[in-house]
Amino acid sequence: MTPGATPTTTEPAMERLGDRLLLPGRPGAAGDGRAVRLAVRERAAKVVGAPGVLDDIELMTSEAIANAVLHGSGAIRIAVATDGRRVRVEVRDDGPACGRADPARHGVDHGRGLAVIDALATEWALEYASCGTHLWFVVDPPPGA
Repeated sequence: MTPGATPTTTEPAMERLGDRLLLPGRPGAAGDGRAVRLAVRERAAKVVGAPGVLDDIELMTSEAIANAVLHGSGAIRIAVATDGRRVRVEVRDDGPACGRADPARHGVDHGRGLAVIDALATEWALEYASCGTHLWFVVDPPPGA
């Protein structure tokens, strides 16, 4: 799916798997993101049995969270949902981090996160609004996965 496109579907509604996960505005340690990634993986495992697909979901979650940390502001909220077969992960923040000048991040090699999500997700979008940024992706595991 083209980034920013609105999906048109007649598929069943997605049901949230557990409560929203939350990272504070400035994650305190590398373990914060790791714990959230593992929680997303555990929730997705209720629907998906294939370890490789779960690896992909965890990787895409990691990239989405990194995007929110690098480019967003405020708390990062993550939700996992399913329709019984497909898994949807949503990552929201409070919007672009205006004027964030972090010299330590200036030379960091990044910029492949959305390409990774584009390659692995069945559908995805990055949506901007005055109230925040919303990145979501859907994984439709192959039959038997």
